[in-house]
Amino acid sequence: MVHPPKPATDLQPFKTDERKRKRVFISSTPLPTSEKVRWIKVRGFRKAETMDVFNAKNLAIQAQKKLLGKMASKNMANIFIDDISSEVLDELYQVTKEYTRNKKEAQKVIKNLIKVVVKLGVLYRNNQFSAEELVLVDKFRKKIHQLAMTAVSFYQIDFTFDRRVLANILNECRELLHQAIKRHLTSKSHGRIDHIFNHFADCEFLATLYGPTEPFRAHVKKLCEGINKMLEDGNI
Repeated sequence: MVHPPKPATDLQPFKTDERKRKRVFISSTPLPTSEKVRWIKVRGFRKAETMDVFNAKNLAIQAQKKLLGKMASKNMANIFIDDISSEVLDELYQVTKEYTRNKKEAQKVIKNLIKVVVKLGVLYRNNQFSAEELVLVDKFRKKIHQLAMTAVSFYQIDFTFDRRVLANILNECRELLHQAIKRHLTSKSHGRIDHIFNHFADCEFLATLYGPTEPFRAHVKKLCEGINKMLEDGNI
């Protein structure tokens, strides 16, 4: 006698139409409300699978609201991360997740990046920087612009990519940012900055990102298109 296979532990049966006379299973595991769900077939059963819906724009809004509660000001009406930059952040999340094969680590990197960007924007718009610090902030801004131009040109012009060049520019950005916010933010925030740049300035990561294999080639294409749009709009 052939016995039917036992259902997985997170699956439970429910009755179907008399005409079909089949046993169908649905998941009994609670699903996270922040994630989308799709149904997949597992050996004849239906099972719920969560889909990755990381959204940089929503995280930026949450971070800004949290800071606004601490530093209320009429000058704080604008969101510091617009639609184009949030799309770039989403792509950075996807490529980081692909490279690290670690969803939580990818989320942590981008969340830290968003927090640093928003805090820097809060300090700047509230005139918290001294004259000396503003010089550093301006140098940082110019260095970020150089980074963006270099990243795009490496993608657009064949055989020009040099991971050491990008890594050096990223590390210069790190040092300028540390100096500019030194007296304003906590050691925890400085740790976030190091976490961000340790990842993006890693030469192996950069070599993989600009390599010929998919899905990285597709990701760098979208990244550079977004960065180029930000350059055209004067937002970086």
